[in-house]
Amino acid sequence: MKIALMDSGIGLLAAAAAMRRLRPDVDLVLSSDLDGMPWGPRTPADLTGRALGVAQAAAGHRPDALIVACNTASVHALPALRAALEPGIPVIGTVPAIKPAAAAGGRVAIWATPATTGSPYQRGLIRDFAAGARVTEVPCPGLADAVEAGDGAAVAATVAAAAALTPADVTDVVLGCTHYELVEAPIRAALAERTGGADLRYHGSAEPVAVQALRRLGVLPEPGLPRTGTLTVLLSGQEGALPAAALGYAEGRLLAEEGATVGL
Repeated sequence: MKIALMDSGIGLLAAAAAMRRLRPDVDLVLSSDLDGMPWGPRTPADLTGRALGVAQAAAGHRPDALIVACNTASVHALPALRAALEPGIPVIGTVPAIKPAAAAGGRVAIWATPATTGSPYQRGLIRDFAAGARVTEVPCPGLADAVEAGDGAAVAATVAAAAALTPADVTDVVLGCTHYELVEAPIRAALAERTGGADLRYHGSAEPVAVQALRRLGVLPEPGLPRTGTLTVLLSGQEGALPAAALGYAEGRLLAEEGATVGL
């Protein structure tokens, strides 16, 4: 079984690592846009064109499914990706975990990129799935870029700025960008200080989207299988190496254990 994941950059690491933990036997294809990232500032049409190129590069490796491991691409490009690849290759989008976060009816903070915060897409999810909760949308300018660069100081600064915008009585935090799951630890630390050490619930999309991809293929998670899966890295369509910044995150190190080359 082979599963491809796509993103503008290394945000796909969280879902790829989740898939590796759930199915150690799966061959993974990681397809990103080295020449065109970041996607956030692009127009929807431009982003869709870039996303189609990244998806077609992954499709050339004949995966059984494609995970769009990017919230922004899922918002703007998912219909075009499905039109281009399905039914031959099932395409699974990434949705912020607003529904499970709001299920308890607490105070929810949704951390997301400025492009997603306040968007009709996110507001629609809030309307449909969080009607009984108090929701605060928290824009996180620069955080995805800092994660992509592996810049710890910039991550700390942008996380601190977002934490200051988060209500002190928050109970649930949605990590609404795949990059943010790579820095959940500093986010937790900043919000623990903000909330006086309250025991918050964090909701990411990496494992749910991996489980959904397996469900679409009619197979179950089997984390106890031998770790025989391979790793292929595509950078703007060309086979390459995991970016060096990937090793700054536990998810990247997990994937690098498979013997993948790491770039400079």
